[in-house]
Amino acid sequence: MSNAESMLRNQSSMVQDQNVISDVQARHDGRRLSIQQVGVRRLKHPVSIVDRNQDIQQVVASCCLSVALPSHHKGAHMSRFVEVMRDFDRPIGCVNIEDLLFAMLDRLGCRNGRVELAFIYMRKKSAPISGVQSYMDYEVVLSASNEAEHVDKSVEVHVPVTSLCPCSKEISNYGAHNQRSIVSLLARPGSNGTLMIEDLIDLVEAQASCGLYGILKRPDEKYVTERAYENPKFVEDMVRDLALELDANSGIDAYRIVSENFESIHNHSAYASIHNENHNEKNDAR
Repeated sequence: MSNAESMLRNQSSMVQDQNVISDVQARHDGRRLSIQQVGVRRLKHPVSIVDRNQDIQQVVASCCLSVALPSHHKGAHMSRFVEVMRDFDRPIGCVNIEDLLFAMLDRLGCRNGRVELAFIYMRKKSAPISGVQSYMDYEVVLSASNEAEHVDKSVEVHVPVTSLCPCSKEISNYGAHNQRSIVSLLARPGSNGTLMIEDLIDLVEAQASCGLYGILKRPDEKYVTERAYENPKFVEDMVRDLALELDANSGIDAYRIVSENFESIHNHSAYASIHNENHNEKNDAR
């Protein structure tokens, strides 16, 4: 036998061996315990995000993908989660995040699961007086889950703002302490609602003492200082005022608001949280 023939026979034998490699994950498991979530998390992957104007922003998302594993399955094929992200080549937003979810469920052969994409969203903002433009960064999480054939979607935004203390303004002859705050809003769309990242950011910033900007010129700095002073808000005020706006929005089915003020005169934060599940049904009953 020639060397070439021997090499071909060895390669053929290797292919045959690969074809019969045991699929351990597909084996039967006899412990009769289903697993609610199994998958991958902290998977960094490029994702295309569609914005309010239908423009595309390229981001790097930290992805969490999981499925509910039936009791008779030994394991999930972990590489398939990564393949789902690799093969999904469409821009993603709240309006179609469930397409990624169903692609994962189909690839893994499961009925229930969850996808979550966390990323930094960059938004160009104009300063209030000079109009100079700069970028602001926002932490955003898009998620979708399926359980008992019910799809639940949500958009979560973490928005930095300014808050100014009403009590400090009231008791002081001049000035008032103010600080940066982070308002986190998680919202679920109604059956006919579409949630856009920019819309949620706008709702949050409108209820703060003042918004933040990447670049401010002197006329802008004067404006934001006076704007915050004329619009003082406790942490309680911000969550309540935002909740009222969300309650009036028929496109939002449920929400959770968390506000944290990084107090400038204390070594601790002030904190408030408010949530409302299926608020449209409650409003209809009133």
